[in-house]
Amino acid sequence: MSDASRSRAETLLPDARVVSPPEVCAAADLVLVTVPDDQLPGLIEGLAAVEAWRPGQLVVHSSGRYGISVLGPAQDAGSVPLALHPVMTFTGTSIDIDRLVGASFGVTAPAAFLPVADALVLEMEAEPVHIDESARPLYHAALAHAANHMVTLVASSADLLSASGVEDPGRLLQPLVTAALDNALRLGDQALTGPVMRGDAETVARHIDEIGNVSPQTADLYVALARVTTRRAVDAGLLAAHEGDSVLEAIEGAEADE
Repeated sequence: MSDASRSRAETLLPDARVVSPPEVCAAADLVLVTVPDDQLPGLIEGLAAVEAWRPGQLVVHSSGRYGISVLGPAQDAGSVPLALHPVMTFTGTSIDIDRLVGASFGVTAPAAFLPVADALVLEMEAEPVHIDESARPLYHAALAHAANHMVTLVASSADLLSASGVEDPGRLLQPLVTAALDNALRLGDQALTGPVMRGDAETVARHIDEIGNVSPQTADLYVALARVTTRRAVDAGLLAAHEGDSVLEAIEGAEADE
């Protein structure tokens, strides 16, 4: 356990004993495994190698990527495998607990134990959403795409605003980004506004030039998103095909000028 993990345990669980993983497995009827995705298979297999798992024990992991197959070594020992992934972003502080209330959990479990998995989620005042084993990687990719890339998008926009002289980019962005997110969740592509939606090809090209002068990396991001936005707008019938072609040509031309 890292020093940071020990510090969090002392702060959030002051009465809990900090012991080794095999000792946890020996003492607990429900074992919650919350290591990074890439470490999960090795940990489960390692604990199986020292015969840490036992019959009837609930073994729960919180990875979005994996379903229950990764818990196979524990299941072979008689444990009950459950995948409960909280659809929430966490900071490692006390505010995380409150964020669980009303959140959703991606649940994968053997059919006979789905009621048990659902009950655990409902006990946390959260909402269980059943995800098929085979769909877990795509499900997780969708969530990471939304949450992680939104951070990159907003942070890069804030950097550009700072470069333009805005002293408090967050204050400027907060109402706009909040409204855009709310509209997107309710309306999907129909929430689209801005120069692509209007077919303002010259404006898009100017954006690429200006952003490229400040941050070529952010210009690449703008170009990639503008292309996809244009194609989605045309496919959704929000932008005429010839207008979409004009925007895409402007993007190509601006890229060539960089």
